[in-house]
Amino acid sequence: MSTIIPAMTGRWNNRYLLMRHGHSLANQQGVIISSPARGLTDYGLSRQGRQQLESLLATWQWAAPDRILHSDFRRTRETAERIAHHFGLGLEAEPRLRERHFGELEGEKDDRYADVWRHDAQDAHHRHAGVEALATVAARMGEVVADLERDYAGKTILLVSHGDPLQILLTALEGRELCRHRERVSLTPASITPLSPAEWDGD
Repeated sequence: MSTIIPAMTGRWNNRYLLMRHGHSLANQQGVIISSPARGLTDYGLSRQGRQQLESLLATWQWAAPDRILHSDFRRTRETAERIAHHFGLGLEAEPRLRERHFGELEGEKDDRYADVWRHDAQDAHHRHAGVEALATVAARMGEVVADLERDYAGKTILLVSHGDPLQILLTALEGRELCRHRERVSLTPASITPLSPAEWDGD
């Protein structure tokens, strides 16, 4: 598939750190929280999530970020706030980094994700149960990176988002079919995936 951003082996203007939010109350309760109506104000970080971030910051192994953009959901905002405070940075809410919307499955048990992923494997444009299509998620996530590539250079930029959107973005960046996004190893809460093209190596 074609993308609006370079493949990970291409030349990039910036370094990117892709981060899934810390363990949240939605994770703890095993429920799907994907709508702005709930996600913006409720279901922030759990105690486990706060502890994950303390440990992450105590052992930080990447370049210090110059900018932090985050989904405006509460769990991603609270994650980004802790990192921004540690590095003395401001926060930039970016709605295009929001959770994938799971339509009619909102509030259901998180084992229902598997229903969507089965359809994902067949069609990147499906809207089963009103879910946001893979292609739509890839487009909005990719637009964020494309805008940053156009407007900045030489920066380390932390993007704080959610599991499914990040898996979809990484699949697109790898030049693979979006239908195969669940073939990637699942991103764990509070994990960071660096994008470091070959041109940056050896700095």
